[in-house]
Amino acid sequence: MTDLEKMGARAKDAARILRTVSPEDKELALKDVAGALICRQAEILEANRQDLTAAEAGGMPRSMLDRLALSKERVHGMADGVTAVSEWPDPVGRVLEEYDLPNGLHVRRVSVPLGVIGIIFEARPNVTSDCAALCIRAGNACILRGGKEAFRTNLAVTRIMREALSDSPLPADCVQLVTDTDRRSATEMMNLTEYLDVLIPRGGAGLIRSVVDNARVPVIETGAGNCHIYVDKAASVEMAAAIAVNAKTSRPSVCNAAEKLLIHREIADRALPVIGKRLREKEVELRGDDASREIFRDMRPATDEDWGKEYVDLIMGVRIVDSIEEAIRHIERWSTHHSDCIVTEDPAAAAKFQAEVDSAAVYHNASTRFTDGGELGLGAEIGISTQKLHARGPMGVNQLVTYKYVIDGNGQIR
Repeated sequence: MTDLEKMGARAKDAARILRTVSPEDKELALKDVAGALICRQAEILEANRQDLTAAEAGGMPRSMLDRLALSKERVHGMADGVTAVSEWPDPVGRVLEEYDLPNGLHVRRVSVPLGVIGIIFEARPNVTSDCAALCIRAGNACILRGGKEAFRTNLAVTRIMREALSDSPLPADCVQLVTDTDRRSATEMMNLTEYLDVLIPRGGAGLIRSVVDNARVPVIETGAGNCHIYVDKAASVEMAAAIAVNAKTSRPSVCNAAEKLLIHREIADRALPVIGKRLREKEVELRGDDASREIFRDMRPATDEDWGKEYVDLIMGVRIVDSIEEAIRHIERWSTHHSDCIVTEDPAAAAKFQAEVDSAAVYHNASTRFTDGGELGLGAEIGISTQKLHARGPMGVNQLVTYKYVIDGNGQIR
């Protein structure tokens, strides 16, 4: 057996135990994990400092360094996320449907864990604790495979979590980290069908596409985020500016950051100078079509490649549209169906946009940055699913279970 197959076998054993662990034991174990992250934050921050030093020396872009960087506040945020997940109602064992058949069989459809979940992710070490906590609460074992940029941090976080779990009724092997960050280990995970029940990629478009195209393990596709802000002709310019600046600049490296700004032609002369000025004050590079560049000249020309690009940086594409219908068509053509927003004071326009835009999260007068498990009340998330099977949008504990039919009889035969 390879090292990864051995991990898979241990994870399978851990998953069998987790199926029957009480909700109370899972809650207490996760709270112990949260406490350990706080108590041992110095270890995490030192490991992260080493990762950041190596990443800067290797020329990692500023936006990606932000994804990688931890602080005391971010470690506390990781612990808070684990605590929030621990207090979420247990999703396992719920009777989703119950009925009797004419032949006397009593049928229940009951929620059960998925089993063993593999997560391949890039340079965001908070993913380690978020994903592990969500998997445990939903009764799943997990095998985590992070990028080399965050290896020391991921190793420290995983070690602390496993040591906390070893003092609980839960098996430490319900959380394991792949220590080989070579591309071959990712490829092996994609084909670990005997041990993994589902594979979830979290990262940039290249990683997600590679996993979706090459995995033999079932995949839940999470989102590259080419997210749009559409400023309708009935928008408040001040609100539109505040939303656009927040959605683009509060954390430009994440998938729910807005990448494109569409503005109705009837309001463009008033709105674009205000919004463009605010974005440029935040050092956002603007790339516009011809019409937008006539109104606000501090822009580079946009190309067709720009409209489909997730920048993950302080860059934003700008386009003038003639109607809400044109905005919706543009989004349908170029969006990754992650998060898109309309800014308008017209309820009919808002209703039309939210009905016709086929994205996992569709906003009216609010920043796309709210597409996040914690912000939407899920405690944390294992990823933002942009597909339609088996989950969509932020995936919390309720999206990490499946179901089985439990049937009771008294001797019936067919």
